[in-house]
Amino acid sequence: MSETVYTVSGMSCSHCESAIAKEVGAIPGVTSASAVAQTGLLTIASAQPMDDEAVRAAVDEAGYELVGRA
Repeated sequence: MSETVYTVSGMSCSHCESAIAKEVGAIPGVTSASAVAQTGLLTIASAQPMDDEAVRAAVDEAGYELVGRA
């Protein structure tokens, strides 16, 4: 099990958190995803190390911007 933390810009509410968690949670191998608007952090637990580009695409699909690993 691997845990990776990213910084995301544009989150401001619980809807933002849910949208990002839903999109990232659909990436194969992700066991959980939690976004916190107050801190701008996205924490992902996964079976294998995360592909940053897959995470970036999922965050973009949700309408937000992945800044990078925290």
